[in-house]
Amino acid sequence: MAGEEVVLLDVWSSSYAMRVKVALAEKGVEYVCQPQNLVSKGSSLLEMNPIHKKIPVLIHNGKPVCESLVILEYIDEVWPELSPLLPKDPYQRSQARFWADFINKKLYAGAKVLWKAKGEEQEKIIKDYIENLKILEGVLKNEKFFGGDTFGYVDVAFSPITSWFYTLEIFGKFSIEANCPKIVAWAKRCKERHSVSSTLPDSDKVYNYALDIKKALGLD
Repeated sequence: MAGEEVVLLDVWSSSYAMRVKVALAEKGVEYVCQPQNLVSKGSSLLEMNPIHKKIPVLIHNGKPVCESLVILEYIDEVWPELSPLLPKDPYQRSQARFWADFINKKLYAGAKVLWKAKGEEQEKIIKDYIENLKILEGVLKNEKFFGGDTFGYVDVAFSPITSWFYTLEIFGKFSIEANCPKIVAWAKRCKERHSVSSTLPDSDKVYNYALDIKKALGLD
């Protein structure tokens, strides 16, 4: 990896960017982090991701890779010999991709709206969120990780959003652990890995950030 230049355009609070950081840490890939201002977007972000103009963007030897799940697969393919994320079996790979997409569409998308919603709308979002977490408990079963004993692609894709669980619970007035204890136990096992514990921000920091956003949007 000598001579390689790896740069990550990110925002500290983004679970999507956290995925990339966890994957790079699992691989032992050194990189430079360049925090971005999403209110006043800089030229680097606009140049490297002109289509969506969003983070994260992984810049490898000057070439940009966008969209977090795409970046995870790119990282796994470029550094295949170091802690593989995706299983070798084609069917298992397809399943890992399926559940990562499910997590994107249900858990990440749900979290974005849950902590901002109110009343009956929020109650419905919480109900759906818990149901989707229960579906993932069924996938996890009694395994250590979603890849069995191996921490892999689905774990990397899912674990960052757990840094927002406390915020979701406070604003939604519900308990994830009471409804989905296996998910919370799994999240704790993930936090035992240095790649995760060194990446995910403190829950109180996330909550205070969300609180500031709600005040700025007049939602408090």
